[in-house]
Amino acid sequence: MTGLYVDTSALARLIQREPDAAVIQRCMSEYDQLWSSELLAVELRRFGMRHRMLRDAEDLLESVRLLPISSGALLRASCVKPAVVRTLDAIHLDAALVLREEHEIAAVLTFDRQLGRGCGHHELAVEAPLAA
Repeated sequence: MTGLYVDTSALARLIQREPDAAVIQRCMSEYDQLWSSELLAVELRRFGMRHRMLRDAEDLLESVRLLPISSGALLRASCVKPAVVRTLDAIHLDAALVLREEHEIAAVLTFDRQLGRGCGHHELAVEAPLAA
């Protein structure tokens, strides 16, 4: 099974029906399973509430398997390199690294520069599809 790690920057574009939403959806459909950290549930629901699209956020969350945030995950995220990766992105990066190590994901779908930079540092493939 080939999985894709998705972060909030990508899924928020789907909720808001950004011009690249169809391309993002196509990219996601090329993978057997979508993964993220439990952090995604908090971030995406907060986003949905702010934009009065909570139902859309909930619907999207149903399609994503969430990796629990353990105390070990928080410890690893606090030390993950590079140091320029922001705190919440470090939690996402740690989750993606764990899932790659477990052979659950092949790439990360993100539009976040810092998370993308962290993925590059760890030679983790990044999907950032562009609208044609």
